[in-house]
Amino acid sequence: MALLVHLKKVSFLRGKGDRIAKVTFRGTESLTATFRWPTGSKLDGNEILEVQVLNYSKVFTNRLVGTFQMVLQKVAQDGHLELTDTLVDDNNTATKTSVTIEIKYQTLDGSAGMWSDGEFLDVPEDGTFSFETDSLLSGQSHSSGMSAKRSLQAGKGVFSAMKLGKMKSSKDDHRRGEVRTHCTHTDTHDTLKLGVGLRCPLVECFVLHSHRSKPDIKMEPSAGRPVDYQISITVIEARQLVGLNMDPVVCVEIGDDKKYTSMKESTNCPYYNEYFVFDFHVPPDVMFDKIIKLSVMQLRNLPLYNYSENEFEYLHNPSHQFYHKWAMMSDPDDITAGCKGYIKCDIAVVGKGDTIKTPHKANETDEDDIEGNLLLPEGVPVERQWARFYVKIYRAEGLPKMNTNIMANVKKAFIGESRDLVDPYVQVQFAGQKGKTTVQKSSYEPIWNEQIIFTEMFPPLCKRMKVQIRDSDKVNDVAIGTHFIDLRKICNEGDKGFLPTMGPAWVNMYGSTRQYTLMDEHQDLNEGLGEGVSFRARLLVSVAVEILDTTSTEIVSSTEVQVESVSNISESATGKIEEFFLFGSFLEATMIDRKIGDKSISFEVTIGNYGNQIDGVSKPSSAKKRKKDGESEEEESDLIQNSSEDEAEEEGELLSVSSTPPLKPFITDRNYFHLPYFEKKPCIYIKSWWQDQRRRLYNSNIMDKMADKLEEGLNDVQEIIKTETAFPERRLRGVLEELGAGCNRFMALANKDMNQAGRTRLDRERLKSCMREMDSMGQQAKQLRTQVKRNTIKEKLKLVQNFLQRLRFLADEPQHSIPDIFIWMMSNNKRVAYARIPSKDILYSIVDEETGKDCGKVKAAFLRLPGKKGFGPAGWTVQAKLELYLWLGLNKQRKDFLCGLPNGFEETKAARTGPGLQSVPPISLVYNMKQVFQLRAHMYQARSLFAADSSGLSDPFARVFFSSHSQVTEVLSETLCPTWDQLLVFDDVELFGEASELRDDPPIIVVEIYDQDTVGKAEFIGRAFAKPITKMCDEHYGPPRFPPQLEYYQLYRGNNTAGDLLAAFELLQIGQAGKAGLPPIDGPTDPERGPILPVPLGIRPVLSRYRIEVLFWGLRGLKRVNLALVDRPRVDIECAGRGVQSALIQNYKKNPNFSCLVKWFEVDLPENELLHPPLNIRVVDCRAFGRYTLVGSHAVTSLRRFIYSPPDKTSNNWASAGTSFSAVSRQPNMISADIFNKKEVENEKDKRKKKKKKKGEAEEEEETDESTLDWWSKYFASIETHMEVRALYSHLLLTCGWWVYNQELEDEYGNFEDWLHTFNLYRGKAGDDDERALDDDRIVGRFKGSLCMYKVPLSEEITRDAGFDPNMGMFQSIPHNDPINVLVRVYVVRATDLHPADINGKADPYVVIKLGKSDFRDKENYISKQLNPVFGKSFDIEATFPMESMLTVSVYDWDLVGTDDLIGETKIDLENRFYSKHRATCGISSTYSVNGYNVWRDPMKPSQILAKLCKEGKLEAPQYGPGGKVKVANRIFFGAAEIEDESGRRQTEEHLALTVLRHWEEIPRVGCPLIPEHVETRPLLNPDKPGIEQGRIEMWVDMFSMDMPAPGPAIDISPRKPKSFELRVIIWNTDDVILEDDGFMTGEKMSDIYVRGWLKGQQEDKQDTDVHYHSLTGEGNFNWRFVYPFEYLMAEEKIVISKKESMFSWDETEYKIPARLTLQVWDADHFSADDFLGAIELDLNRFPRGAKTAKQCSINMVRKELQLPTISIFKQKRVKGWWPFVARDENDEIELTGKVEAELHLMTAEEAEKSPVGLGRNEPDPLEKPNRPDTSLMWFLSPLRSIRYFIWHNYRWLILKILGLALLLLMLGVFLYSLPGYLVKKMIGA
Repeated sequence: MALLVHLKKVSFLRGKGDRIAKVTFRGTESLTATFRWPTGSKLDGNEILEVQVLNYSKVFTNRLVGTFQMVLQKVAQDGHLELTDTLVDDNNTATKTSVTIEIKYQTLDGSAGMWSDGEFLDVPEDGTFSFETDSLLSGQSHSSGMSAKRSLQAGKGVFSAMKLGKMKSSKDDHRRGEVRTHCTHTDTHDTLKLGVGLRCPLVECFVLHSHRSKPDIKMEPSAGRPVDYQISITVIEARQLVGLNMDPVVCVEIGDDKKYTSMKESTNCPYYNEYFVFDFHVPPDVMFDKIIKLSVMQLRNLPLYNYSENEFEYLHNPSHQFYHKWAMMSDPDDITAGCKGYIKCDIAVVGKGDTIKTPHKANETDEDDIEGNLLLPEGVPVERQWARFYVKIYRAEGLPKMNTNIMANVKKAFIGESRDLVDPYVQVQFAGQKGKTTVQKSSYEPIWNEQIIFTEMFPPLCKRMKVQIRDSDKVNDVAIGTHFIDLRKICNEGDKGFLPTMGPAWVNMYGSTRQYTLMDEHQDLNEGLGEGVSFRARLLVSVAVEILDTTSTEIVSSTEVQVESVSNISESATGKIEEFFLFGSFLEATMIDRKIGDKSISFEVTIGNYGNQIDGVSKPSSAKKRKKDGESEEEESDLIQNSSEDEAEEEGELLSVSSTPPLKPFITDRNYFHLPYFEKKPCIYIKSWWQDQRRRLYNSNIMDKMADKLEEGLNDVQEIIKTETAFPERRLRGVLEELGAGCNRFMALANKDMNQAGRTRLDRERLKSCMREMDSMGQQAKQLRTQVKRNTIKEKLKLVQNFLQRLRFLADEPQHSIPDIFIWMMSNNKRVAYARIPSKDILYSIVDEETGKDCGKVKAAFLRLPGKKGFGPAGWTVQAKLELYLWLGLNKQRKDFLCGLPNGFEETKAARTGPGLQSVPPISLVYNMKQVFQLRAHMYQARSLFAADSSGLSDPFARVFFSSHSQVTEVLSETLCPTWDQLLVFDDVELFGEASELRDDPPIIVVEIYDQDTVGKAEFIGRAFAKPITKMCDEHYGPPRFPPQLEYYQLYRGNNTAGDLLAAFELLQIGQAGKAGLPPIDGPTDPERGPILPVPLGIRPVLSRYRIEVLFWGLRGLKRVNLALVDRPRVDIECAGRGVQSALIQNYKKNPNFSCLVKWFEVDLPENELLHPPLNIRVVDCRAFGRYTLVGSHAVTSLRRFIYSPPDKTSNNWASAGTSFSAVSRQPNMISADIFNKKEVENEKDKRKKKKKKKGEAEEEEETDESTLDWWSKYFASIETHMEVRALYSHLLLTCGWWVYNQELEDEYGNFEDWLHTFNLYRGKAGDDDERALDDDRIVGRFKGSLCMYKVPLSEEITRDAGFDPNMGMFQSIPHNDPINVLVRVYVVRATDLHPADINGKADPYVVIKLGKSDFRDKENYISKQLNPVFGKSFDIEATFPMESMLTVSVYDWDLVGTDDLIGETKIDLENRFYSKHRATCGISSTYSVNGYNVWRDPMKPSQILAKLCKEGKLEAPQYGPGGKVKVANRIFFGAAEIEDESGRRQTEEHLALTVLRHWEEIPRVGCPLIPEHVETRPLLNPDKPGIEQGRIEMWVDMFSMDMPAPGPAIDISPRKPKSFELRVIIWNTDDVILEDDGFMTGEKMSDIYVRGWLKGQQEDKQDTDVHYHSLTGEGNFNWRFVYPFEYLMAEEKIVISKKESMFSWDETEYKIPARLTLQVWDADHFSADDFLGAIELDLNRFPRGAKTAKQCSINMVRKELQLPTISIFKQKRVKGWWPFVARDENDEIELTGKVEAELHLMTAEEAEKSPVGLGRNEPDPLEKPNRPDTSLMWFLSPLRSIRYFIWHNYRWLILKILGLALLLLMLGVFLYSLPGYLVKKMIGA
């Protein structure tokens, strides 16, 4: 075998020079003119030959002129070929240079040259070409004005039909020797290619995979439905804002909503602590696009720095929140400027049912580390850079004709104008900004070639870009289609990652149908809300990102969106256009909704605009010509249009048939119809032209298949764990092995077609990153496999779940290629319902893994209503169920398109076949093979059904559909758990196809469950799918497959689950013998049920005898029934047809408990626990005259938790006897400390003192005084908010441990259902909102009781125990349920994050406590304008259980006018707590003390409690031994044995008893954790906003039985009063202050210095020193005192300020602000505003120690504040030193602007009263006047002195010289003046 290539000539080369040619085949290169390759294996039709022409250079590397590639398909078949074609350059654009080559190929057997199936072009001998079909050109040949025949030379572009651009190099194929299976009917030459050229027989493809794909169960579209969201933002403070002495305000903006904080004066680090809440009711997609923007504004001149963040982030952040993070501000108008400051904030986005967890608050100093706490999602680097995002919009095509505008139609009618009616433009939204292209007037194929440039930080916090084509209109612009680009999918942030890049690639847009009505009812779909129901258009876009170097000068610094034009891109850049062929066959159309059953029905299939009967008809004018010339620009856009079936071709054109012939449906039953597709199955086929980007879809398919396999495996593992069958770890190992193999297979396959045309950078980068991911995933899977053990399986399962998410993420291909396929059901030419099938799912490939999961398989598709019509009940009903077969592939692979259909059919071709059409696809298939079956549906029972009637129950029946048959079970009334126990037999079911295929892959069965209503039609409850087990007539009916086992099938109602169905299905073939050959059916056994057949014995479960004991405790909270109160209720318990009734409650109002506690009944239940039927609890009200009314019901779906397990005598530690209740573990998020002796505490103190002394520092402070400690000290020491306070109280932790629970106590301790369970009773129809959110409204009361079930008989030893009361059964030692009087003491500590209730964004909260008839409204103590109020209140209420057992704690908002609004409330069931074994009546303290803040609260001492617990648990009494030992249940505990009280030290057992109580869970058999002294945090909920937290409240409840000794007084937890302090600041001197002014006469630099100071939050109490005028050196002397009185909370380290917000405020508002002192230095000016020079802010709790001298004082004291040791004025009391003043220069750098010597002296108010001082230098205790240089006196008061100083001081020599010279001149003048007179006198001689 050999291949010979003769390179003849290369023409039209540009320029001169030496040229060489290089030819590559199978990875081997050759540089001669004739090339010969001996081929060891047969030539593959897909192999490629590549010719490269290069400019030859002796010195440099050879430069490429162009490349020519061709597929050797034609050569492989003809053996000889000569052709001329153009070369393609690096960018895939055609050059003018052409090459002429001749190729010969000879095989051993001479088989080349045979062509089959007419797949390619035949070249007749005369050299002219005739196209067999017009497939490549898709258009009318006559319209192109050219004959369809042309010469070979003219058809230069002919072979571009076979030129695949850069396709895979075939060497990989041979290296791996891949086995490929082909599915073929007639091909003789097509065998498997193996590396050694062997032939091997063909594998039939249907053996390899099943013919049916899984149906999608979830019917209702979930997107697009509005949901409630609440966004809460707390703006805490800002720091390092650029600008001096500004008055900043923070604006929080979400969408169009804006809220502002209050203004803070003259500071650049304002403290706000203001809380804002935004409520939204929108679809999730709209929510994701909302941007949160924080801006800082200055009220005077509004500089605006901002930070924006996309919601998307929060909803993807696992906790949906950021807590105490710093947002970095930047200036939108100047991106080169860098950071403009930081805002500290909390942001949370809460949907329904989300809870906000308050994280453990870290140390304040940790949070002050701004860099480490930036508000950025995980994985985003701290240093974000500016970047440009370039979105290039090239062109669009296939736009719908948007004549939605009435005027357009009118215009058209009058003027006859037939222009295109669309004026499209593209709008891109990103990070809160919008950019638009220009509008292309009147164009369906607009070309923009523009780029939109966004400037944004990188990585951006906004994760998606919204690209929308809109139609410009004078009135309002309409969206044509929307596409979201997810940036996470087009970049990779790993170390080998890449910046976001995409395209140029086509994106497909979907939206509403193309029915042009005036109002488009599905317009939302075009906006991107919900699933699109039709193809709208496709748009060619690309995205690129460039990181900016902000230091360069050319860069435009604004973030405004820019729009520029870009050059056009070449045709081939997006891939080579290939002809695709879509084939579909409708095998069955059943379950057609009866509303449309009377009209004839057809189905239309569309792909893009091909096949669309409305828009698909526009005839492209010159497509053929262009296709053949290959040089036209718009080649592609015309190809998008399609020749529809009505257009006949004179040349025998292959037509597309896109819809089935209309047929009248037949009736199946009273709800559904079916179409008579019996023997004859209609087919459709469509040809379309798309860029060949199959590789993208192939890779996606490989990963999808891996993910599906993995998901299936994980479900298996979970099922095995759930059912506790054997060895889940083995299955998990198997799953991991499969995953590893899949990863390796991906890496082997995905690398192909690397050089195909149209590969974008994203394709290459994605491939690399997918390969890396797969490699690492394969390695990890291998590693995990070895680690999977029985005990680690749960955690390993979680890791594998992560793999699944990663796979799903990777499989989603961001660059589209072929649009999705839509199937529409048309009734009366109206579009009724649709199904959308992704094109990748039905894409064909010769490699099995790459093939779509539904390609060449029969798929059950359920059609649904489009858009909003599909929400709610309408979305659950099936409009039609199709069994259809689809195949999509290249036209040249078309021979395989029928290979997946069930065998046994004949093709029916279209009548009008031209002469050359052997390979026309069939328009229908006729099956002559049919099999007859009997289907047996064993319908056993259903459970947890949906309540469809107002009684809260349903009357369910099931309807079973199979093929076109349906049957119904009987109706069972008033139950949610029907047991039908019924066999439905479907006789003579005809199925088409081969018997063997049907055995392995029968059609699916649909079971629908309905609620029967007396009036109106039955209401849909849910739907399940099942596959029957098939028995052929030659098989034996017996194990292992028969009889089939009952299985659970999940019922779905929309997207939500609606219960389970327990059933089995078998499909039995009826053979020659007829029904006699089938296994017999037992006749009806139950005479009462008439002809109804029961489920046969071998299938129904094996039963055992069980006894169910029921504990009847009481009923609570029953609501009225039909407006009448419930007075005499009774509870009926029923399970599997047997049951028991409780005693009647005679007067519900007086005592709602039952008189008889325990009753039992016996019942036969299945051995297998999973098949146990549900137990129904019903409450009825017995009225007069023997009438009963149903009050409510509850179904206990799983009885497993009530199965009694006998106590295990061998085990040491098990939680409870009797029923298997789970022991509760303590969560590690609370703090507890063991008991220490006081001595140890003192030793600790001493040690600490010594340590301090050693360090040579002054001891900072004597230890906290015992007397100053109170309950709040204890609280703050326990809560993790204040780590620094814990240092202060650390010894306290040794003496008291408080548990501060971050959630409700019920969540920690299993709802206190250790023996008493609460069952909610429901009545009324269930809501259909998501996750059944409305269930709370259906609750009409609660039944309290319990269940215990066990097999009969029970072993003797249990009943033989001492004191066993047979009347109580398994419920021994249960307290009596008579009414009991209880003192309930409710402590409300504080509330946090309340929802604002007033317009000003605040609330005035107060507490309301309700219990039974008691109602405490603490209205007069409301807290003004607070969202985090500290209540510190306790309430005592006397109550009688069980009548008053539901405690409601509400927080209301006080209003001056009108009623007060409820903010939120929480409800606590006190009864369960009171009776719980966890002893939730009064928390066990961690120490026992008789007095002080930590006094023991319980009326019973620890020893009494311990004795009582031992007695109840039938243990021996505790034995106290010497030396602090106690023995309980054979365990020894140690503890302190002494206590100190007023009378001194004495022996006590209490500490020891307390030690045992704190470790009670370690006691065998009876132990369980006892509740410690605690504070619980409960969410506040508001009935108007169900499921969304409105704040949280911290509280606890103590309960004391009234027949016990009275408890002590309530603990005082009233809020701490702030302590009054006075801070005295003496400003002694300044130095090195920068000099701002120029001297008036001398021009010298100087400053008139003064210092201003204030405490943060008290700006109105600013104090200034006097002015030191004319400082020439920056030195100022002041000796000036500031005095600041303030109120301070030590524990919280906050100053408390109470002031009215405005003159209109009703009362004062309390603010808590950090203690910070601000000192500023100013330059005084007489006529203009004073100049600000610098400032320093000292945090009075942590500020650097002042320098000893001015020289040692440097800017590092500010810069390195965190590294320097700090001091607290509250400990040090008096500090003196030098501190630096700083300001920011023009470059935003900190610079030193002066130094100040100050003394800070802190005194309490009492001390200050004793030693008063004056302000400034006033009495009392005046400071001496500063020794200032004289110059500082005003120059206009003593001008001479000033002149002396200024002029004499500096210019005295000059002045002396001038004076000397003047004297000399004077003398000379006098001399000259007197000289003449003197001379005259002399001459006269006088």
